[in-house]
Amino acid sequence: MISIQLDIVIPNFNGKAFLKDCLASLQHQSFQDFRVIVVDNGSTDGSLELLRRDYPEVELIAWDENRGFSVAVNAGIAHSSAPLVFLLNNDTELDAQCLAELVRTAAEKPEFDFFAAKMLNYHDHSCLDGAGEAFLRGGVGYRLGTMEQDAVCYSTPRQVFGACAGAALYRQEFFVELGCFDEDFFAYLEDVDLNLRANSRGRKCWYVPEARVYHIGSATTGSKINPFTVRLSTRNNFCILIKNYPFVLLFRFAPAICVYQFFWLCFVLKKRQFGAYWGGIVQFIKIMPLMLAKRKETLGLATVDTRELGVIMQKAEDEVLQSIMRRRDAAKRSNRLFSLYRRLFL
Repeated sequence: MISIQLDIVIPNFNGKAFLKDCLASLQHQSFQDFRVIVVDNGSTDGSLELLRRDYPEVELIAWDENRGFSVAVNAGIAHSSAPLVFLLNNDTELDAQCLAELVRTAAEKPEFDFFAAKMLNYHDHSCLDGAGEAFLRGGVGYRLGTMEQDAVCYSTPRQVFGACAGAALYRQEFFVELGCFDEDFFAYLEDVDLNLRANSRGRKCWYVPEARVYHIGSATTGSKINPFTVRLSTRNNFCILIKNYPFVLLFRFAPAICVYQFFWLCFVLKKRQFGAYWGGIVQFIKIMPLMLAKRKETLGLATVDTRELGVIMQKAEDEVLQSIMRRRDAAKRSNRLFSLYRRLFL
């Protein structure tokens, strides 16, 4: 087998309309020492026929059913053999220097374990989709800079809490030591769970603003807010809390958790998605015994002191609030509630 430096894993479900542009952007990369692995989750839109006819160089793993994002990317990771693994959503295009910048940074910063690309809006490249992943203590992630105009503060390389799995580079040993994505999450927040586990084990993520990825977003599910996303997001949110939080942090962060849950419920009611929300609660109750079993292993493997982990999580949430407040300031909207929250809880 020819040795390569990078494996690119692309999960796909009925993404034929996006695959051609995504793969074309890979063909035009200045860095070419890679192979592409597409994991297809039972597509019925002609994705497989397109790949087999026009992209014979792509290594294809295909199933008859949708097994979920987590299972798909894990299969791609298991199939990979390169020292670096790049996870990429199918609804993306890459700047020609993207892979080169990521690989260069990984070589220059051996002390970092995974790397976040700069994600920009596919239709408006001046608007951010995410500049590294942060964290809300309520148990969810937040892509820093989302819906903000790209600015100097998002053009500085730096350490961040984690990476969005839609465009993230990992060292192969990262998965060997931490394990892969939790397959019981199916989809949504699985990268948040991984980011939190990584931080609890002392693993570090670096943001690479020179590595630009143009992302459509929610192309597979059709919209950002629908019954599917609300149900799984609600279920997986509680899974993250029960699986990853030591009791000390559950107690300490209880006010922040309650505030987040209250506003999430208000949002769900506003979007008329209470049925999906309740379905997520019911599913969480069913899966809770499994998460409690995983909790023992997750907390048992933690190497970072609980107090230090709490500081890391609190700092990540403050970054989220600053990002949201910048966006609201630009839109000339009030930040009184967010300022009050920061004074009371941070």
